[in-house]
Amino acid sequence: MTLTMTETAVGVPPLAGFTVGVTAARRAEELAAMLERRGAQIMHGAALRLIPLADDAELYAATRRLVEDPPDITVATTGIGFRGWVEAAEGWGIGDELLAALGSGVLLARGPKVRGQIRTCGLVEEWSPASESSAEVLDHLLARGVDGVRIAVQLHGEPLPDMVDALTMAGADVVQVPVYRWAPPADLGPLDRLTDAVLCCGVDVLTFTSAPAVVSMLARAAERGVREQLLDAMRRHVMVMCVGPVTAAPLEALDVPTLQPARSRLGAMVRHLEAEMPARARRLPVAGHRLELRGHAVLVDGELRPVPPAGMALLRVLARRPGRVVPRAELLAALPGNSGDEHAVETAMTRLRTALREPKLIQTVVKRGYRLALDPTAQPAGGHCA
Repeated sequence: MTLTMTETAVGVPPLAGFTVGVTAARRAEELAAMLERRGAQIMHGAALRLIPLADDAELYAATRRLVEDPPDITVATTGIGFRGWVEAAEGWGIGDELLAALGSGVLLARGPKVRGQIRTCGLVEEWSPASESSAEVLDHLLARGVDGVRIAVQLHGEPLPDMVDALTMAGADVVQVPVYRWAPPADLGPLDRLTDAVLCCGVDVLTFTSAPAVVSMLARAAERGVREQLLDAMRRHVMVMCVGPVTAAPLEALDVPTLQPARSRLGAMVRHLEAEMPARARRLPVAGHRLELRGHAVLVDGELRPVPPAGMALLRVLARRPGRVVPRAELLAALPGNSGDEHAVETAMTRLRTALREPKLIQTVVKRGYRLALDPTAQPAGGHCA
C-alpha cells in the first residue's frame, strides 16, 4: 500500500536519513545522544575548547579585589562559569569569603542555569531576564542607575565590551571576572572535516550552541581560505540551527539565515529540529510509490533506504525536474569527484537503483538520459532537500 501525500512514515525516526553537524565542545555528547535517538547521523567537529582559569593570576586578582571590597551588584552569566569561580576560590582558601562578599550585594542571573548554581551555593538572585540575554541585563542595570555603583561582571569565555563600556560610561566601577576563556580546539582535524562536509553538502544541518563556536569556525575557515564558500553553503544549502539568539547573532550579521527554538535549551533545539526536518523533505509520487528524499537516504513507501552519496547526488538532480529527462552530462556534473567519464553516471545509477530496490522508479531514456517516473495525476510536495 502506498502513502498518500498527507501520510507519514510509521516507525521511522524523525531525523533518520539526515546528517547533523555538531560544533559544540561542552555537552557535545549529550546533544549527539539526543539527535541519535531521533535517528540522525552525527558528524562532530568541536569549534573550540574551554580553558579553565583556576590557576590564572587575573582571576585570582579579581577575586581578591572583590573579597576585600565587595561589589554592590554581581552579574553572573553562566552556570559553569559561576561554579568554576567558586571552586577556584575554594582552592585558594577564600571560598567562604567570596560567597560572603557576593551575598552582601545584589545578584543578577542571566539565565536559569546560573540561577541554579547561585542557589546551590546558598545565595539568592534578585532578578533574571526572560530573554536570558546580556543585552536585557544591561538595560535593567542602566534603568536602575549605576553611577558610583561597584559591579562585578562574570565573563563567559570572551570579553563583554558592550556591557562593560556602557556601565563604565554610566559611572559604574566595573570589575571583570574572567572565569574561563575559549580557544581553538587542540586538534583541528575534526573541525576541518566538518567544514569540508558542509562545503560539499555532506551535512544537512549545522548546529551551534555558542557564539564563540561560530566565530571560531569562521576564523578557521578563513585561515584555510574557504570562509566565503562556507558562508555561501550556510546561506544556500545547509540549514543552520542555533540554540538561541545570542548564538545566532554573528551569523545573522553575515546574512546567514538561522533557526532557533523558542527557549534557549538543547532539548528545545532538538525538538525544533525533529519537527522541522521531515517537513523540509522532498516528497514525490513516482511509479505508484511514494518517495521522500532526505539527506543521505530515501523513504520508499515509508521504508528508509540508505543511498550512497553519488546516488543521492543523481537523485537530487532528477527530483528538481521530476518526470522530465535529465541529460547524462548534467548528471555527470553533479557527481562528486569531477569525473569526465559518462560511464560514471551509469555506475552510480546502477547503485542508486539497487539501493532504492524499485528499478521502475528511474527510467532510462535511450541516447538522452534518465528521468524519474513521476505519476502524471499526482503533484509533488514537500520541502527543500532536493
